[in-house]
Amino acid sequence: MLSHIWHIFLLFVFVFIQHFPSCVVVRYLSSRALLSWDEQTSPISRGSCQSNSPIGMFMENGDRFNSCQVIYSQFGLAIHQKDHQARRRFVKWAQNEVAVVPDFHKRILFSDEAHFWLNGYVNKQNCRIWSEANPQVYVETPLHPEKLTVWCALWAGGIIGPYFFKNDEGHNVTVNGDRYRAMITNFFISELNNHDVQKLWFQQDGATCHTARATIDLLKDTFGDRLISRFGPVNWPPRSCDLTPLDYFLWGYVKSLVYADKPQTLDHLEDNIRRVIANIRPQMLEKVIENWTSRLDYIRASRGSPMPEIIFKM
Repeated sequence: MLSHIWHIFLLFVFVFIQHFPSCVVVRYLSSRALLSWDEQTSPISRGSCQSNSPIGMFMENGDRFNSCQVIYSQFGLAIHQKDHQARRRFVKWAQNEVAVVPDFHKRILFSDEAHFWLNGYVNKQNCRIWSEANPQVYVETPLHPEKLTVWCALWAGGIIGPYFFKNDEGHNVTVNGDRYRAMITNFFISELNNHDVQKLWFQQDGATCHTARATIDLLKDTFGDRLISRFGPVNWPPRSCDLTPLDYFLWGYVKSLVYADKPQTLDHLEDNIRRVIANIRPQMLEKVIENWTSRLDYIRASRGSPMPEIIFKM
């Protein structure tokens, strides 16, 4: 009898491990909850998430995504204790700045790139797996996907971009250090001509193309010490997509709309991206930026832990 119970118990453990490897907590850092701000009801892009897992992804109101399930993928983010410390230091610094200059958070130009696949595949910039260890998971992707690599900067005053990375022949390419610096020189700096740059800060994550010495020097020529970046005057904490409005809002929001008419060419997809971004209302951006200060409060209270779910202060 005991042997029979033991075998049942082992079977249960085996099934549990198959369905919940490492008890990984997965959240989808998207802007689905923000759609109510603009009275939108469009589902997330079709085919954007694939899964063989019974675990669903839920919004703060408990609703399941229409076509999304948990992705087990190789872009798991290993959380280290030093990440928590870096996040706590950054939050303390940012909150001190807000205490001195109440609209400080409205002066930060947050920036990021994202891939938009023609087939609607959602990449790691919008799905995150938080774990103390490598989740050892994977996702299938097309062998030769057609995609656009898009850059934007977002702040309380609007959105600069989108900028599409292309080579001299006009073909779509991914970003590297040379192309990133060319974008800054030929596009971004000129877009700042109508703004008082001396009051603005610039933020970028720790991607290699962002943090080369030549790139940091180029950005410091414009922003001086008002640069938030790895290897910059103010250090941006690693693995902090929950603090980047483009990750927790913009990319998810845009991807939820640009595939609605099933674009068949990259030119069509590019037109859709431009249209959706141009139609984002200033009131929505104001709420997105105000939400950033709420995220600082949360991360400070949790001592640097990543946000476990989508939290928006309405």
